[in-house]
Amino acid sequence: MTYGYIRVSTDKQTVENQRFEISDFCSRNNLKIDSWIEETISGTVEPCKRELGRLLQNVGKNDLIICSELSRLGRSLFMIMSILNLLMEKGARVWTIKDNYRLGDDIQSKVLAFAFGLSAEIERNLISQRTKEALALRRKEGIKLGRPRGVSSTKSKLDGAELPVSVMLLAGTSVNQMAKLYGTHRNTVKRFICTNNLDSKQNLERIKKMM
Repeated sequence: MTYGYIRVSTDKQTVENQRFEISDFCSRNNLKIDSWIEETISGTVEPCKRELGRLLQNVGKNDLIICSELSRLGRSLFMIMSILNLLMEKGARVWTIKDNYRLGDDIQSKVLAFAFGLSAEIERNLISQRTKEALALRRKEGIKLGRPRGVSSTKSKLDGAELPVSVMLLAGTSVNQMAKLYGTHRNTVKRFICTNNLDSKQNLERIKKMM
């Protein structure tokens, strides 16, 4: 089965653009949509409370879900990663048009799934911990919380994601794709890679040995 999944956030938006993108993509790639799933709901709502949840329950091995971009599945990295992991466990495939992701049973998909899982776990385990520790230290030092006006932060939104970003570099994931996954600007990703020498031969060889 091939499914076309469409989601818009409000009734002021139209599903027609996404339907056209998916239909045009299928026409160019000799594919046929067997079933359309359309819904008007925020991507922050848990999948089980959406039509997407029913699709996740019914999808089977070798089924294909096509959507315009990963953000149609959810608005948070945690949610998207959990959805992709569930689908890959079931042997289903996920293709996106704008992001150009092809997640299936091939080696690249498995590498990306590894990176996705690491990324989600790192964020889940470390972000909250880092925030609590930083706030506790500042309170102890009597520092007023909040960034002073006009002062930029030296922290990166990607701090702690060196390993998954390195794995994605090995898999050939583009900077634009990483930026969309982490909800940040491509220049932030490029700066993070450069600052940490993640694209160096030595680092990539080290990552290969770990896998």
